[in-house]
Amino acid sequence: MEALIPVINKLQDVFNTVGADIIQLPQIAVVGTQSSGKSSVLESLVGKDMLPRGTGVVTRRPLILQLVHVDPGDGRKMKDENGVEGDEWGKFLHTKNKIYPDFSEIRQEIENETERISGINKGISDEPIHLKIFSPNVVNLTLVDLPGITKVPVGDQPQDIEVQIRELILKHISNPNSIILAVTAANTDMATSEALKVAREVDPDGRRTLAVVTKLDLMDAGTDAMDALLGRVIPVKLGLIGVVNRSQLDINNKKSVSDAIRDEHAFLQKKYPSLANRNGTKYLSRTLNRLLMHHIRDCLPELKTRINVLATQYQSLLSSYGQPVEDQNATLLQLITKFAAEYCHTIEGTAKYIETAELCGGARICYIFHETFGRTLESVDPLGGLNTIDILTAIRNATGPRPSLFVPEVSFELLVKKQVKRLEEPSLRCVELVHEEMQRIIQHCSNYSTQELLRFPKLHDAIVEVVTSLLRKRLPITNEMVHNLVAIELAYINTKHPDFADACGVMNNNIEESRRNRMRELPAAVPRDKPPGAGPQGDQEGTGNWRGMLKKGDEGAPGSGPASPHKGLAVNLLDVPVPVARKLSSREQRDCEVIERLIKSYFLIVRKNIQDSVPKAVMHFLVNHVKDSLQSELVGQLYKSSLLNDLLTESEDMAQRRKEAADMLEALQKASQVIAEIRETHLW
Repeated sequence: MEALIPVINKLQDVFNTVGADIIQLPQIAVVGTQSSGKSSVLESLVGKDMLPRGTGVVTRRPLILQLVHVDPGDGRKMKDENGVEGDEWGKFLHTKNKIYPDFSEIRQEIENETERISGINKGISDEPIHLKIFSPNVVNLTLVDLPGITKVPVGDQPQDIEVQIRELILKHISNPNSIILAVTAANTDMATSEALKVAREVDPDGRRTLAVVTKLDLMDAGTDAMDALLGRVIPVKLGLIGVVNRSQLDINNKKSVSDAIRDEHAFLQKKYPSLANRNGTKYLSRTLNRLLMHHIRDCLPELKTRINVLATQYQSLLSSYGQPVEDQNATLLQLITKFAAEYCHTIEGTAKYIETAELCGGARICYIFHETFGRTLESVDPLGGLNTIDILTAIRNATGPRPSLFVPEVSFELLVKKQVKRLEEPSLRCVELVHEEMQRIIQHCSNYSTQELLRFPKLHDAIVEVVTSLLRKRLPITNEMVHNLVAIELAYINTKHPDFADACGVMNNNIEESRRNRMRELPAAVPRDKPPGAGPQGDQEGTGNWRGMLKKGDEGAPGSGPASPHKGLAVNLLDVPVPVARKLSSREQRDCEVIERLIKSYFLIVRKNIQDSVPKAVMHFLVNHVKDSLQSELVGQLYKSSLLNDLLTESEDMAQRRKEAADMLEALQKASQVIAEIRETHLW
């Protein structure tokens, strides 16, 4: 089972090649406050001075440290291949294959790389530094050194440095596949340990938290860490391990890590003889190795499932990006044909990608015809904009200088044409709405139906331009036809229309019945041929008489001016408005009623015709014509040898995304093979 950790290291290498952290691999995250001894613990595990030191926040980027155990003979092999001598060496991911046999150079490279990304103002970054240490003196481990927890910004540090560090730590320890190594100094109160506090937030049961108590040799005289090491202060399920670090004086005096470990063993034997074999750096190293191996074994099934799911997703994503173009002619024709087909299918309702959020394509056109346009026409009042005086004026104007015995037909035609004309505006608006929807279908096809078309932005723009131009060309033709439909209705008022003739017959019967009823109700002393209330001079000066209407001195007549013909002043009768507030005579009421009923009856007939013929005209002249001619128009405009290279130029963004998806898919496939090898070797 020891070989499981190198397997995880191999998986880490695989995903490092694509710079991805979509897979959360098992690792050990080291958490602690500033100056708690984190760096000393890590250096003790490595056995070398290799980490930057100083005051304040020294670790400002996560350091992913992979310890790889090698046999002493591997050092000689490394010398033969690279010309570098030594049994221990390091390699950074960002410096590719460069070998660092000198660990002081490793420290300097960590500082340089930290400043390159995080700057020199003590700011932090969540972009990790990847470092591999190869040595015969280490056990296989993968550790992540995180910035120390701080409370107060120092120097040029940002004011929210505490929040930034906390979020960075939580990002790494929230990984359920990680083991939390909480480092706390023995000369501080364990109950106030920030490392254990933040670990408990993501691991409340402590199932993946191991506590390390540092600086056992710096406790106050007369005190010891026995209760803490036995778990009596803060119980931790994975245990507590005490270690003794090198002091700053030891570091200044160049005390080696191996000497420090020997002195640590002597201190534990003297101070904690009963616990010496369960504490110290060597025991910590073995414990971490054992915990990580068991943790890896537990995580592998879920890890395998996650890798397989991601591989399927990236395979689908890569397929959507399409393959590099080999035959330009075939590719262009295929894309044009597919777009035209999807455009037509969207209109017909047979598209592969059906919109669920809103009506689209043919369904929306149907809605425009039968809901929007239909309801708009039905809301048009047949007599809207007409009043009684308008009707009377039209009747009088149609009679000329002689009074008429019957309602003149010319007045009916004049008024009904005025009303029918009102149907033209909503009809043209219907054309406009359908035109707008057919424009929207272009975007719908681009977004949902032909994903590969987005690979070629110039081709996409050219297709949009051709379809838009075709629609723009058909719009005035369709508008002209709809205008003609209304003009046709205006050109000939067919009073012999069967529906209109039936309505007239019913209406005449109703009018005749009403007239007889009114005549029965007249007093016996009133002549039948005069309306009630007429003066002794009949209609000569009554309200139903033009002279009465135009008489300048009528009481209550609106618009009466101070001038009067009785005073010898000339009166311009054309400037005298017809009174609107007066009682109509029976003859006028009857004439208005006849005209209103005739207008309403005929208007309803025309409205039904328009409601039926306009959608048909729009479908024939706009929708169906575009459907039938779209592909030929696209081929004629775009399928030209001189345009091939330009139209099929792939966007840099798409090419980059295809490369990233291909690299990630390759990495996932390699990872899947690595896990398969584990099963074959019975390591899992």
